[in-house]
Formats: sequence, structure tokens, C-alpha cells
Amino acid sequence: MVYKRLGEMLVANNTITVEQLNKALEVQKRYGGRKIGKILVDLGYITQKKLYETLEKQLNVKFIDLSNAVIPKELASVLPNSIARKHNVVPVSCDNDSISIAMVDPLNFVAIDEVRMATKRKVIPMLAENDPIRRAITDIYGSETAEKALKELRGNDDETRDFQNIAAENVIGADSENAAPTIRLVNSFLEYAVNQNCSDIHLEPREAAMFVRMRIDGVLRHVFTVPRATQNAVIARIKVMGNMNIAEHKIPLDGRSNVRIGDKDVDLRISTLPTVYGEKVVIRLLNKSSYLLNTTGIGLKGKNLEKFNSLLTNSNGVILLVGPTGSGKSSSMYTMIGKLNSEEVNLVTLEDPVEYNFDGVNQVQINEKTGMTFSSGLRSILRQDPDIIAVGEIRDGETADIAMRAAITGHLVLSTLHTNDAPSTIDRLVDMGVESFLISSALKGVISQRLVRKVCPNCRAEYDASRDEQEMLRLPYVPGRKFYRGKGCPMCFNTGYRGRTAVFEILTISAEIKKAIADQVPHSELMTLIKQSDFEPLINDCVRLVLDGTTTVDEAFRTVNSTDA
Repeated sequence: MVYKRLGEMLVANNTITVEQLNKALEVQKRYGGRKIGKILVDLGYITQKKLYETLEKQLNVKFIDLSNAVIPKELASVLPNSIARKHNVVPVSCDNDSISIAMVDPLNFVAIDEVRMATKRKVIPMLAENDPIRRAITDIYGSETAEKALKELRGNDDETRDFQNIAAENVIGADSENAAPTIRLVNSFLEYAVNQNCSDIHLEPREAAMFVRMRIDGVLRHVFTVPRATQNAVIARIKVMGNMNIAEHKIPLDGRSNVRIGDKDVDLRISTLPTVYGEKVVIRLLNKSSYLLNTTGIGLKGKNLEKFNSLLTNSNGVILLVGPTGSGKSSSMYTMIGKLNSEEVNLVTLEDPVEYNFDGVNQVQINEKTGMTFSSGLRSILRQDPDIIAVGEIRDGETADIAMRAAITGHLVLSTLHTNDAPSTIDRLVDMGVESFLISSALKGVISQRLVRKVCPNCRAEYDASRDEQEMLRLPYVPGRKFYRGKGCPMCFNTGYRGRTAVFEILTISAEIKKAIADQVPHSELMTLIKQSDFEPLINDCVRLVLDGTTTVDEAFRTVNSTDA
């Protein structure tokens, strides 16, 4: 049987255009190994639902939504852990004659054949999404791996073994069954964290045990407890991964490691801190799939997308990204860098640390111990004939002043700044000692953003919005207006939320606003001018996400209040 290509099918039924398919193929070529369907979804050209409807027809197999499926843990004894992880397949159901397995690629006949030989059953392939498969594998096999590793560690009195001799494998789960117990235990933490889109892992020694907590969708959740007797072995293993001194326990240490978990390259930034009960470890996880860093991926739509693209057409000037720590500014900065990177320009970055690597971009790592600061690095970059400069963060008046002067001499400068909202950025620059005429001449635009949690798609439910809820969002009361919220389910830890997206307010500096800044008009007059321009405050973007069911009114209200603080 000849299978028609997925892209051709989507074009034939007018789901996507030829131009959109070509764009997706360009991304696939640049970031090899990515499935074309996943790329089309990430670019916002098709919905996940439409993708799998098309794949069902193309492959003539049934799609299973693993987020709604309950998989018996006894199936772990039918299909070996090693085969499930090797081929990224998970058993869904079985009887004496057959076994149904969920897989991303139902045409992977090597995987099907191995499952058949291992289970001695006929294999029925089913289509499923990659991330839910990995979460299901972790649910079925992960806890078993961790518990088994803990039992072996408890039975091993030699906890002072030479951890320097343990190789810091870069591929997690590749041969976990043959690895040492400590390695399997740490790998199970990392695998679970990546599958849950965790941003940070906290290992916290306490009086009786070490708690493992993970920051998922911005909130810390307790997921595991390590007995006190084995905490030193776990910490030593993590230090080995980060090339840190395992003999040093009394001072804070920093390390870094790169690992591959499934099909994801993950950067680990490791920090230790001595406490009264032992060393506390925090691991920051960074998924290095930079192909996701696009305007759709960070959540830009409508007028905000138009303003964002318009700002990037400037050949000189300063564009600032503002917001608190953890608001997604770095992702937006890298999206800008990706769009501006080309053979025709010399693009240089100053970063602390360098998080994503871009081919063709000259990326410079800040190192204050050697004197490579943002201000000194920026001076050096100006002697490198740059067209575009990206400064990771403006931390002082000197760096701000150099950035502004670089912009008025013909460079495009991108940077971040910690301010509460877009309009207050102007006052912040003045407070840092930057001359008003420099701000007026150089500043082109300010992008302020926050992250909001998204309603869990697995337990999302519609309801009638109350008068108070509509008024909270400054909406006119409409009886029967529909809002959405999650009821709470195992997929979202019973919170009703899963995943996050950004909301934006973008201030473009018009001629009138430039003149007002240069004339140093009172703040109230400047705000009046800003409100009279095309500026839309953050609440407008929040309301849009509430109305289309992406987030809840409570989450939007929390975000709006955070900008009023």
C-alpha cells in the first residue's frame, strides 16, 4: 500500500496552504529529525486534533488519547521496560493472543516486531502523541525503577563508593536497567521532570528524609521522598553529572550538564547550597528545542504580533523586553534573534548564561570574575562592526547608557529590563541615569509580558460567567457569557491547569511620545499620550485568552494584579 504524504493530504483538503507546508519543511530541514506534523502544530498552522484525524486516515490506525486513558500498571510485566523505552511505545491493553501498543509511528515495523517477539502476542499498533507516551512510560515503569533503585541502595552499605568512576552518561534511559542504582534513581527524577515540562527540580534535605519537589507550571509540587540514608549518594551522582567537586560540602557550587532524554536535548544548570541537614540541590532544566522559539510558540497573536514584527523592521534603535524573573523574556529574546539572524548581518549577543546556540550568531558568555561584564563586553562588541546587538540584561546605568548611544549610532539593540509594565520602563531608564534625549532618540519599543497558566485540556469545562467575574476583567455584563476552567484531574495534579503561555503589552514609541520624553513632561501627561496611542494594556491580552478558553478568569485577574503592584 502506498501512503500519501501527510503534508500533501493537508494541502489537498485545504487544511494548510502550500506556503505553510513549505515553511514547515524549511523548519524540518533546519532542525532535522522533527516530525512534519508536530512542526505544523507548533507553528500554529493546524490543531492537534486535525493532525491526528488526518494521520488516522493516512495510516489506517486508531488514535488513542493517552491523557484520558487508564493504563493498568500490570502491563509493565508484559512488555519489558527496555523495549518500551527503546522504541517509545507503551502497552495499552492485552489478552492471551494480542497486545495493543501506543506509538508515535505505527509504521515502525522494527519496534512492532520486537514487541511481538518479547510478548509472544500479535501486536495491534495505535497512534498516540509523543509526550503522553513518555508520561505513560514514566507512570508505568518510572516509579518501579525508582523503588527498585532505592531498595538496592538500602541494601548496599558501601555508600562512600568512588563516584568519580561513574560515567556521566548523556543519554537518559538508554540502558537504565544495567546502570547503577544511584544512576537509575537520578535518571528517573530527570525523566519524570522532562515529561512533566518541569522547569526546576529541588532536592531538599530535611531532618528525616530528602524531599524532591518540581516546579511545574510555575508551582512547586512534592513528587518523591528519598530516605536520608541515601541522600548523599544521590547528591554525589548529580555533582558528577555537573563536573562538580564531590568532596566539597561546605560552600555553594555550580555545575552544568547536557543530557538527552528521549528525543529532547536538555541543558541542566546545577546549584548546591549547604544547609543544616546537608546540601540542597536545585537543577534548572532547559529544553534546547530552539525550533519552538517562534512567535506562535511564545503566544503572540493579532495586533501584538503585528507590532512585534513591525518593531523588528527597525535597522537601529533599542527594543526592550520587560517583566519580572520567570516571565518568558529570554524566550521572546531568542525568538527575536532567530527572526533577525541572516547571512547579511553581524549579530552579536552578550548572555549570562548562553542558553540556546544559534548557527551564524556570535554569542558571548558573561564572566564577571575575569572582568567580562555587560558594560565592558558591550564596549568591545562595538569594535566588532555589529549590525545587531542582543544584551541579555541591562543591570546598571552604565550598560543602559552604552546601549542607547550604540543605538543612535546605527545599531539595533535588543535587551531586557526588570520593570512592572511597559510605560514604567521610561521612568526606570531615567532613574538609572540615562539622559532623556538619549531615551527619546534611541528607544523604539517596549514589550512587557507575563506567563499565565492554561486550562488543562483533559478536564476543561464550560460554565456561565458571573457578573462579578466579567466585571473583574472590565467586560460589560452579558448573561450567559461562557468562560472555561479545569475540573481537576491526574494529568494536571488536580489543579485544572496544564502548561503556560505568555500575555503581552507592546508600547511603540511614536513621534508624540518621543517629544514628550525629550521635553521631560510630567508622568501623568506621558501616560495620557500613551493611552491615546495604539497601546493596549496587558489586561486586553488576558481577556482574549479567557474568552477563547485558553486560561481562567482567576489566572487572568492574578496576572493583571501583578502589574498593578
